[in-house]
Amino acid sequence: MVAAVAVIIVFYRSEPTLRAIVIETLSTRFKSKVELDGFRVSPLKGLQVSGNGLRIFGDADPNNHEPGVQPIISVAEFRFRMGIRDFFRSPKHVDTVYIKGLLLNLPPREQRGEVKNMGPKGGKIEIDVNRLVIDQAQLIINTLRPGKLPLEFDIERLTMTSVGPGSPMHFDADLTNPKPVGHILSSGWFGPWRADSPCDTPVSGTYSFDHADLGTIKGIGGILSSTGKYDGILDKIVVDGATDTPDFRLATSGRAVPLHTDFHAIVDGTSGDTYLQPVKARILNSWLVAEGSVVRTKDPKGHRVELDVVVEKGKIEDLLKLAVRTDPPIMTGSVHLKTKLDLPPGEPDVANRLKLAGNFEVSGVHFNNEKIQGKIDALSMRSQGKPKLAEDNIPDNVHSDMQGTFNLATGLLSFSQLQFRVPGTRVNLTGTYSLDGNEFDFHGKARMDAKLSQMMTGWKSVLLKPVDPFFNKDGAGTEVPVAITGTKSEPHFGVDFGHKDEASTPVKKP
Repeated sequence: MVAAVAVIIVFYRSEPTLRAIVIETLSTRFKSKVELDGFRVSPLKGLQVSGNGLRIFGDADPNNHEPGVQPIISVAEFRFRMGIRDFFRSPKHVDTVYIKGLLLNLPPREQRGEVKNMGPKGGKIEIDVNRLVIDQAQLIINTLRPGKLPLEFDIERLTMTSVGPGSPMHFDADLTNPKPVGHILSSGWFGPWRADSPCDTPVSGTYSFDHADLGTIKGIGGILSSTGKYDGILDKIVVDGATDTPDFRLATSGRAVPLHTDFHAIVDGTSGDTYLQPVKARILNSWLVAEGSVVRTKDPKGHRVELDVVVEKGKIEDLLKLAVRTDPPIMTGSVHLKTKLDLPPGEPDVANRLKLAGNFEVSGVHFNNEKIQGKIDALSMRSQGKPKLAEDNIPDNVHSDMQGTFNLATGLLSFSQLQFRVPGTRVNLTGTYSLDGNEFDFHGKARMDAKLSQMMTGWKSVLLKPVDPFFNKDGAGTEVPVAITGTKSEPHFGVDFGHKDEASTPVKKP
């Protein structure tokens, strides 16, 4: 009878007492005002505790819902079990707290200083929790920067284990990345919580990102996987990792190529902006190094990628296999390239949004199209004064060199300077080339070592001798205006007396 009365007394005392203890513990832990809508205690198998509508504020006015002053933490539902004996202990011990619908809503950097002066003073920690199991968590980091959206992370399941007061908590997180869609697993350490400045709370760990479908980003495709580690504070997280996409492709070509990257990045947790320092990428047998930023934008919503890209020793055919639909690639050779890359957000395909501006040099060029290579061979032989070999179609497989300055926009390559060299000939051009390979339009000047008459045989050579002086300019045996037009399947080479020359400026080496 006495035991029954004791249980009844504990039950009726426990609900208001535990409610007050929960509020005081959280208020002390986070130095903040705490509100709790619902709180219930059941005596089955100890004290079964459940609640809803928990809010922890970082500002004195809980009715002000402007960014950064609404509740820092809110919980839709929670539950835990406490033994009868634990109820009379101090501090009280709880093994596991289950939470559903956690929202961690951090204020902007500019408002963090307000948090430390808010909420009740004093108090003590009266409940120790070993483990938190959280379903449907969301982290939002607000910003006051114009044109910037809050940074949001959706976490399907999060488990956090305490190792002691004032110490970091170990966590395991399971989430789906929205774009590109893929599964992320991460484990590491979080805290101790910085109540005076939440975004300065330490975080570290490792992650794996599997089966990320790049096809959810318009204009590219492939299945990406990535692993890495990170360390820092929520404001500034240093990430080192690697990615592999065995079937990476651009919509412009549709051809899958293996892509591997190693990267070192700084992530600004207040904005979601990422600074790459650097990324090293391998496409087939070619390496490139990129440094720059991936910045979130509000209008249009998305990310703007701005990079400085360098290809030191690459293969032009590797880059063409990725970017151009022509199969096989129009040429082979070694490439050195420097370019600025700008990829703004938007609805169009990547190829139509991508902008490039830089310079390049390709050496040892050989054209895979027999018509083109045959014309190059003939040009080289004639310009060296060997017209008989050209007329007899004796293949020479001449290797060429190219260098120039270019811009890419809306899928069209524009060359303000393009120099093409083969033995006996140097050609300076300006013009455009479409990435689908269906359009050539180049005009400029060709300078040959041989005189005009020396490039012909028989009576043509004799007839041309009187006009040699008219084409013999600035030390060249012959200088004539030229044009390269047509398509990849039907290229046309010829003199271009009717086109105004714009390609006389020397090309600067990259």
